[in-house]
Amino acid sequence: MSEQRLSTLSQSQTSAFTSITCHECGYHIDIPHLPNKHKAICPRCGYRLTAYREHATQWVCALAFSALIFLFIALPFKFLSFSAGGQSQQIDILSSIELLFAQDYAILGLIMASAIIVLPACILLSLLLILVPLQFGIVLPKASYFVTFIFAILPWAMAEIFLVGVLVSLVKISSLADVGIGLSFYAFLLFTVAMSAMLLFLDEHQLRSEIQGKPNRAKKYSDASKSIQTTWALLLTAILLYIPANLLPIMVTDTLGDEQPSTIIGGVVLLWQSGSYPIAFIIFVASVLVPVAKIVILCWLNFSVQFAHQDLTIQRMKWYRFTEFIGRWSMIDVFVVAVLVSLIQLGNVMSIHPGHAVIAFCGVVIVTMLAAMSFDTRLIWQKDPSDNE
Repeated sequence: MSEQRLSTLSQSQTSAFTSITCHECGYHIDIPHLPNKHKAICPRCGYRLTAYREHATQWVCALAFSALIFLFIALPFKFLSFSAGGQSQQIDILSSIELLFAQDYAILGLIMASAIIVLPACILLSLLLILVPLQFGIVLPKASYFVTFIFAILPWAMAEIFLVGVLVSLVKISSLADVGIGLSFYAFLLFTVAMSAMLLFLDEHQLRSEIQGKPNRAKKYSDASKSIQTTWALLLTAILLYIPANLLPIMVTDTLGDEQPSTIIGGVVLLWQSGSYPIAFIIFVASVLVPVAKIVILCWLNFSVQFAHQDLTIQRMKWYRFTEFIGRWSMIDVFVVAVLVSLIQLGNVMSIHPGHAVIAFCGVVIVTMLAAMSFDTRLIWQKDPSDNE
């Protein structure tokens, strides 16, 4: 895709402007109508304001509808099967969630259900509810509220992360027993691909322009001290949760009555010793390096705005975007535990149960995501954090 900065637009492209406020630095900009496959970049912080693609609405509709169909197909059929010691078990996605609730792992089941079914379905249905009438020239009442809802829950929909977690689970147990893949697995794979492709065409500014709503999420400046204090509180909570998340077992394997607890680091070491180097590296990065890196970077960013540092503004913005991108992927280990607990329940032959660390680690991921959301990036561009304009 070609890229065009606002300061270099030709005169012929500046006939019609739309006012937009940069979500990350608060800079007010007038942007022209963009040619096909062009995007507008904030000249101040480099944030991508919007991108225009012809027929994007039709693509979003088609891909959202396809993703929704694949999601429904993925629910009732066999997802994975596992056999060892003459016993076998197979699960579908819904039964795996039911099993987590039945075995008093309700928090784990709720997280799994919300991240891979409920929230993605809400996003897809909301988009179709807005865009299908729009194809006939009908604007749904309160459509702008649906757009706000969609982009608010979008970071919490984690189908692609769950899929990676399933693949990691298969590698972990492939040496222990025979593992089978069912129709639902392939349907879920297609659902994930369709939804990821849909997000490539989904642009908030263009969507709001289609429904003639507000041009963007031009949020008001909140109290700077409140934003800073909230971020510090969430980061402190994440640090406290990170300690038990690494010291306590994240899952317990019971083989013929012999219980073997496994911590996050212990699981990485075991995978490395078994020769699964890529998977061990992925788990180490996602479950150890990423949470630490995110906490350290957010602490540095919050400290810098609290004391009104003026240097490295662009670099700080890039580091913030990095934390936003990587933060969700730490959920891989949580989904690995959820899949293994659901799949491997063979009585005395072999069973896997979640350890206390899985809830603590899940808390780390959620709280650090909330800390990144509470951090007001526009404070990076203010001379005084008490200056709220």
